[in-house]
Amino acid sequence: MYRIERNDEVFEIAERLPLLPLRDVVIFPFMTIPLFVGRPPSVSAIEEAVSRDRLLFATAQRRPDIAEPAREDLYRIGTVVRVLQLFRLPDGTMRVLVEGIARMQARRIYSGGEFTSALLSPMEDKLPASAEMEALMRNVLSQFNDYVRLNRRVSEDVLMTANNLNEPTSLSFTVAAHLVLKVSQKQEFLEAVDARDRLKLLGRTLASELEIVKLERKIEGQVRSQVSKNQKEFYLNEQLKAIRKELGHQNEFASEMEDLEAAVKKAKMPKSVNEKAMKELDRLGKMSYMSPEATVSRNYIDWLVALPWSRRTRDRADMKEVERILEEDHYGLKKVKERILEYIAVIKLSGEVKGPILCLVGPPGVGKTSLGRSIARALGRRFVRMSLGGVRDEAEIRGHRRTYIGSLPGRIIQAMRRAEARNPVLLLDEVDKLGQDYRGDPSAALLEVLDPEQNHSFNDHYLEVDFDLSHVLFVTTANVLHTIPPALRDRMEVIRLPGYLEHEKLEIAKRFLIPKQVKANGLKPEDVKLAPAALEEMVRSYTREAGVRNLEREIANICRKVARRKASKPDRGTVSVTRRNLDRYIGAPRFIEGEVEKGNRVGVATGLAWTDCGGDILTVEVSVLPGRGKLLLTGKLGEIMRESAKAALSYTRSRSEALGLDKKFYRDVDLHVHIPEGSIPKDGPSAGITMAVALISALTGVATRGDVAMTGEITLRGNVLPIGGLNEKLVAARRAGIRTVIVPKKNAKSLQEIPREVREGVEIQLVENMDETLRIAFERPPGVEPAQPRKAGEGEEGALYAH
Repeated sequence: MYRIERNDEVFEIAERLPLLPLRDVVIFPFMTIPLFVGRPPSVSAIEEAVSRDRLLFATAQRRPDIAEPAREDLYRIGTVVRVLQLFRLPDGTMRVLVEGIARMQARRIYSGGEFTSALLSPMEDKLPASAEMEALMRNVLSQFNDYVRLNRRVSEDVLMTANNLNEPTSLSFTVAAHLVLKVSQKQEFLEAVDARDRLKLLGRTLASELEIVKLERKIEGQVRSQVSKNQKEFYLNEQLKAIRKELGHQNEFASEMEDLEAAVKKAKMPKSVNEKAMKELDRLGKMSYMSPEATVSRNYIDWLVALPWSRRTRDRADMKEVERILEEDHYGLKKVKERILEYIAVIKLSGEVKGPILCLVGPPGVGKTSLGRSIARALGRRFVRMSLGGVRDEAEIRGHRRTYIGSLPGRIIQAMRRAEARNPVLLLDEVDKLGQDYRGDPSAALLEVLDPEQNHSFNDHYLEVDFDLSHVLFVTTANVLHTIPPALRDRMEVIRLPGYLEHEKLEIAKRFLIPKQVKANGLKPEDVKLAPAALEEMVRSYTREAGVRNLEREIANICRKVARRKASKPDRGTVSVTRRNLDRYIGAPRFIEGEVEKGNRVGVATGLAWTDCGGDILTVEVSVLPGRGKLLLTGKLGEIMRESAKAALSYTRSRSEALGLDKKFYRDVDLHVHIPEGSIPKDGPSAGITMAVALISALTGVATRGDVAMTGEITLRGNVLPIGGLNEKLVAARRAGIRTVIVPKKNAKSLQEIPREVREGVEIQLVENMDETLRIAFERPPGVEPAQPRKAGEGEEGALYAH
């Protein structure tokens, strides 16, 4: 316990106090300051101090951007402060008024627990009065008087307080507290050995700051003179304009006004828009060409004139030609191509139709963005792409009002200006990655744009007139649907693009990727030859993806190495890449399917998962260990998946007798459920039956079939509920060589929408309950005789559970 005397007060300070880290502020003794406290450890420290003696140790952080400072992030010398007032705010933060008591040094800092604390030792700061000390005080007071008069950020009341102080310690701390300096500079004052050193440092700092402040005042005076000069020039220019008008001279920008008027007439705007443009043109003619408002009006008229109010392109009516172009640009994707051909047929028969809003949903790399360009080429329309990824401001869609400096129309109107036609194909890329913040919700602004019943009169904040978007063919792309707001999703016609199958990737590589990369790397078709077996090996062992981006990268890798060889030896012949020499060009295979994955296993089941990149295989492993009935879940599982594992165990316990297990088997064992690739988060209910099969297999010792994969949610009664993402899951199963897939019977309707080539080669078994699932998944039915759990200490012969 330390005893500190200050004026008429005596403070009993404990050796160890709660610690309050400060951002961008240094507290000195004799200083009273309000603080806003929001970090949980800091709030806990203040609450601890208030519950005891209202004292705590405050010290500054070396870097204010660190949210959770460690010991090395804090200065060791700080100030013991007393909490004077405490206000709790509705958001959980605090507003605290504290008073600096004494300077102390933290010998040791203790972290952990609800708050940080520090072991303190006092720092003596008393010096006898002397002539040198008096001279230092007078020098600092004189400089501080000049500083306050020149610097408007310091109150005059502070100056009065400083002039009434006769003690060097309190004077030095008061002056240092009110200087506008960086935290590191203020910390130097706090860490000074005594008042003499502090006053000397203050004298040097005040001299430097006075020079800077005087220079700021000089620059401010020069700017004020320049502004007065500009006002004078404006006044003289206005007088000169009036004199020229009296003399009958032509207006300075009369020719520009004539050009704008001719452009307005040529634009063939709707009547209401034309009236708005002519009114703005009339206002512009009455303004001074030097006026800032004239520039705003000119820009506004330029935007009105540049928009395609009546210009449009003629759609290609030959359906066979449209189909040929679509087939030329993309392989597969029949559903999208059929929809475009239907659109052309309707136009051909009715003559006019509102543009549809198509939403292409699929994993990355399946060709959603390039398909939009292909649609525009097939229809003979202009193509404009607009990326929405990361857009958070509603004004990005609707534009800013003209009252703001530098305002512009939104991205939709800008895209229409670039298109130079009123019926382009407008691709809204990554619509599922729109954000929102305090500036508004851009997805809400898109509701009007993508609604055929409203977009014929889209009103941009900058234009303030209606623009017809009903002739635009909107194509949006997304990787997932659940991040798109329901109201926006309802306005779009969703077309799903599943991942490519192996034979589709091979065809895409032959038709598009290889010719593209051969040309991009400066080669000729005869310079390199990729054997079909090599391509097949690249698809199976080097790339596991829904799209073809990684496949294209591997082909580009081969072409670059061939180009390097050709550059060093120009007379070299054709380079043949086969399955045998493939590793020379792109290294060892990245994905190897072991024999273990294909064989029958005990305590292991294969599930199917949906990811943002398509479908994937999910392996569930279960081990039975001696224990007390605990269920261990590892593999970075989400809350829903954990609940599915508990439901699977409860089902197993309820069916223990039918499965040949002891009713009390769970009392002497622990069950460990693990899903490999533990760094990847996993969640969802569709792995329920997979975990149940793995659990029963491990407990009964009956092996599961290695060529069977399954997906479905389990209930406590053993019913199998439907799941989503079935298309992507079946593609993953086929890609992994799975022969049989167990699917919930309630997903039978979803199977009708899955392409025939996806279902070929895979036997789909529809199940309603776990009994049907076990008959298919196990190599033989589970035993009927109860199995005894292995007790701790028993040998291998007594073990009846698989591990």
